[in-house]
Amino acid sequence: MPWESVKLNDGNVMPSIAYGTWRTGKGQPPIDSLKQAFSVGLLHVDTAQNYTNEPEAGIAIRESGIPREQIFVTTKWSRLGGLDIATSFKNSLKNLGLDYIDLYLIHGAELCDDIPKCWQEMEKIKDSGLAKSIGVSNFEVPDLEQLFTVAKHIPVVNQILFHPYVYKEQVPILELCAKKDIVIEAYSPLIPVTKRPGGPVDKPVGVVARRLGVPMDQVLLAWAKAKWTVPVTMSTKKERLQGYVDAGDLVLTPEDITAIDEGGEKGARAKMNAV
Repeated sequence: MPWESVKLNDGNVMPSIAYGTWRTGKGQPPIDSLKQAFSVGLLHVDTAQNYTNEPEAGIAIRESGIPREQIFVTTKWSRLGGLDIATSFKNSLKNLGLDYIDLYLIHGAELCDDIPKCWQEMEKIKDSGLAKSIGVSNFEVPDLEQLFTVAKHIPVVNQILFHPYVYKEQVPILELCAKKDIVIEAYSPLIPVTKRPGGPVDKPVGVVARRLGVPMDQVLLAWAKAKWTVPVTMSTKKERLQGYVDAGDLVLTPEDITAIDEGGEKGARAKMNAV
């Protein structure tokens, strides 16, 4: 398998690319989308309370025929309906139809009236064994620093928006997480080609894509991997998903990475100037 597993700071292991279910249902039923992802070897499922597709994810897992321990399941507390962490977690377990969750995240710091108290509730879930690992999503440096004041368990991951156009602004988070051995999960890593085509990143990514004979989205995944992040992405097309798997074999040169970084910085500056 080209995407090697990542060892987390609590000793557990996580696949290094994830299939995100945020947009499933748009053109393809969530159950079919996940089964298709499983069929190409993408066995890391990323869902959340407010995606409202946990039941479908659970059905896909059970009907896949793949042993439960081989599928890594992430879901998140999104404060849907104003429910507290403990109640939401129980509901997620029930919705998924699982005995445990591999990774449980706080979906955003803004959901917490008190970040330290929120984290202590998360630690209770980890200590119960019903979630093997716990982490956060969309936490900035000050949010993490608040969490660290009470943490018995350091978050294993921080899942953040990550692509070349936001790379520079995310560097402080990357540096703090590296210091604390927190894995960065990168959601929406393909935005430069899916939502912002024609920007400064296109040229360096295109150069690499032509040299390697692969689509541009695979180059962006290889770039995210080179930045030591775990990409979270999706597609309803099986051939594209197979390409995502194949992207794990791509090796970018330091010059490739620098050129993409510089293109991202130019795009970020252009966006700021346009505001």
